[in-house]
Amino acid sequence: MSRPPISPSASLEEAFLAQSERLLRFVRARGAGEAAEDIVQELWLRLAAAPDPVAAAQIGYMMRAADRLMIDRYRSQRQARAREQAWAELQPGLADNIAPAPAPDRAIAARQQVAAVQTALDAIGPRVAAILRRHRIDGVSQRDIAAEFGISLSTVESDLRRAYAAILEVRRTLDEA
Repeated sequence: MSRPPISPSASLEEAFLAQSERLLRFVRARGAGEAAEDIVQELWLRLAAAPDPVAAAQIGYMMRAADRLMIDRYRSQRQARAREQAWAELQPGLADNIAPAPAPDRAIAARQQVAAVQTALDAIGPRVAAILRRHRIDGVSQRDIAAEFGISLSTVESDLRRAYAAILEVRRTLDEA
């Protein structure tokens, strides 16, 4: 009894599996790095879609296809870098790592928010505002603030809770507006 002939796609798969390590070394040697396995997987997809599976099963065909994939990858990366550089050059200050100035409407809104918070803190007393600034802006510990102001640690905690509540109220008011 004779064996049924091996289908072209099955022989292509066998040939690819037999050469996969060699193809992996080939793309790594051409600079694929960590993407080497992904490129070999993409190569398999291209080979499987080849119009002539018998020709695609040849190592020379596989190597040329892998080489073309690497060239496509290089061109794609080069074009992406050029696009990113062109975009960065159009953004004021981005190329120099300088944040662009906020739009005028955002600057006005930010000043209004700061003024609203300042008014709320002034309304609950200068000590509370000073304790909040020392803790949140200057980074001083609550224990050191208590010693500095001559008050208990629980008073510092209470003042911070009052300050946070006032800020949250301002935020709610701004969110509703």
